[in-house]
Amino acid sequence: MDTKIEQPTQVVVLPEEPVYLTDLQKKSRVSAIFTVIFSGFALLSDGYQVGVLSLVNVCFTRIYGDAFTSEMSTRIGNSLFVGCIIGQISFGFVCDRLGRKVGLMITTILVIVGAALCAGSYGAHGSVEGLFWALTIYRGILGVGVGGEYPCSSASASEAADEVMPGRRGMLFVFVTNFVIDSGFVLSALFPLILGAAGCSYEVIWRTSFAFGVLPPLSVLYFRLKMSNSEIYKKNAIKKRVPYLLIIRRYWKYLVGTGGSWFFYNFISYPLGIFAGTILEQALGADASFVQIAEWSLLLNCFYLPGSISGALVSDKLGRKKTMATGFLVQGILGIFMGIFYKDLLNIFPLFVVLYGIFMAMGEFGPGDMLGLVSAEIYPTAIRGTAYGWSAAIGKLGAFVGTTVFKPAIASFGHGDVMLGQGRVFILGSCLALLGAVFTWFLIPDYSKKALGEEDEDFKQYLLQNGFDLSNFGGDDAPAIDEEKAPAYSAEKEELKA
Repeated sequence: MDTKIEQPTQVVVLPEEPVYLTDLQKKSRVSAIFTVIFSGFALLSDGYQVGVLSLVNVCFTRIYGDAFTSEMSTRIGNSLFVGCIIGQISFGFVCDRLGRKVGLMITTILVIVGAALCAGSYGAHGSVEGLFWALTIYRGILGVGVGGEYPCSSASASEAADEVMPGRRGMLFVFVTNFVIDSGFVLSALFPLILGAAGCSYEVIWRTSFAFGVLPPLSVLYFRLKMSNSEIYKKNAIKKRVPYLLIIRRYWKYLVGTGGSWFFYNFISYPLGIFAGTILEQALGADASFVQIAEWSLLLNCFYLPGSISGALVSDKLGRKKTMATGFLVQGILGIFMGIFYKDLLNIFPLFVVLYGIFMAMGEFGPGDMLGLVSAEIYPTAIRGTAYGWSAAIGKLGAFVGTTVFKPAIASFGHGDVMLGQGRVFILGSCLALLGAVFTWFLIPDYSKKALGEEDEDFKQYLLQNGFDLSNFGGDDAPAIDEEKAPAYSAEKEELKA
């Protein structure tokens, strides 16, 4: 019997053709890299202008004494937040309808003008009250620009980051947004400290400190002028007749989650950040110098950075939801501990400052890093700026309420004992942090592994099934969606979910 031996089949592996990027693709990638960098850098001024008020308040107290009342201090602080709310809502709309670049250019100019006006504030005929009212108005103008930066910068940065580094979009986004904002907080203590150590007068310190906030947005103005809108925006922008009712019907739960969590976070972080200088001054005593207060403020603000960096590094691996919930949870537990033992901790002042810093750092690790990232990626491109603006505006409302009630709450809870009142305010804020963890876990989805374009396609199919004309999307070269496949697509998704 003959046995036939089969010869092994030879497989010839042909060398792969090298893939060359076209000049247009190279230009698009370079543009995306520059967009990521210069979208976020002006946010340095935003963090700086919020944080610098802490030491400026100390200057005003020492210059004007009783004329700088608690009500006026709160009014100046809140004017920025009112402006932010207006800017976030209005420029969220602008950057979706007119383009990211248009929004970024206008907000950059507003921040420059607002910061310059604050530095040059003057009351008619030297009136102290007039000075404070002028500063209130100018901080409001600055706030519109600062608030508008948030949806414009974040929407632009998230879309560009998805092009540059899809697998580590979260890390890159945080480093060019929240980390930059936190760096601004550090500078807001460092710059006045340098002026104070140089022997400058209190008036020179507060005016020059405000003026310094002009430099970051001014330095990126030219580059923003050269930026272009992202490719994903060009394809997915809604040109007209935005279906807001359908949008709210689909995303209301997400809006409650991002807006509510942001409200709790800002209610905690902004009052405890803005009035940190006042808290440290009271803890150090009336004899403490401005330089001493600034030194401790700088140390406290430096804790923001490791919190922000660690949150950025784990966001893509641990996921947005777990990272944010963890930050809220640890912040809440630590804050309750600090509130209970507040007076005892003040007797060990360096330990108090370190724990205070860790408390703020955990806020940056979790909600500080993740809220902007989540709000920039769980909504489709067509409404990314608008939904981000709504969420951030609710958050700034939390900051407004928090700073408004902060000093009255201390007086009410303490019954004349300032230290007791501050401890109980820590406990109140920490309970809200725990509530933020609950909101995060049950109301916010985790899109860590999801490309931004996926939600765009799901959104289009949803609108298509509800009778919306998809020709309103994008430019003339935008890829069309096969309307006949919409029902089958929907059925397939429901089957997969089941």
